[in-house]
Amino acid sequence: MPRYDNIKELETSHRGDDLRIGIVMSRFNTQIGEGLLSSCTAALFKHGVAADRVLIVTVPGALEAPLVLQKLAQSGRYDALIALGAVIRGETYHFEIVSNESSSGISSVQLETGVPIANGILTTENDDQALARMMEKGADCALAAIEMANLLKQIDD
Repeated sequence: MPRYDNIKELETSHRGDDLRIGIVMSRFNTQIGEGLLSSCTAALFKHGVAADRVLIVTVPGALEAPLVLQKLAQSGRYDALIALGAVIRGETYHFEIVSNESSSGISSVQLETGVPIANGILTTENDDQALARMMEKGADCALAAIEMANLLKQIDD
């Protein structure tokens, strides 16, 4: 039902039928990455994305993700992309650099290519926080990717 009379509003859709999704997962903090990936793919399949329309690519760490995301986005083969991984605070300033630069790179790729990217690279203080968030965040990224792909298709129509 429309929110306002005489104003068109685009509908939110979590239907993944016919969508092609690329996933880039960091292998650093593998246990967290695998948990994110497991919940992400389960949510994609639950919402109708076919397994043969999903590509999983792994990279060494969060800083390598934006380049691969860019390559996938530029290929024109994917309706949406998902970045998965974990950056966990250590004893040095490196945490801030990796967190900020990977996030900035992902945002830049999304804006430059017009391909939506759900950012599921967790940035946490410790392993326990990452473990507590990984299942929900993986599924959330799947839904965000599906929703954004469908939204952009509606805007293009």
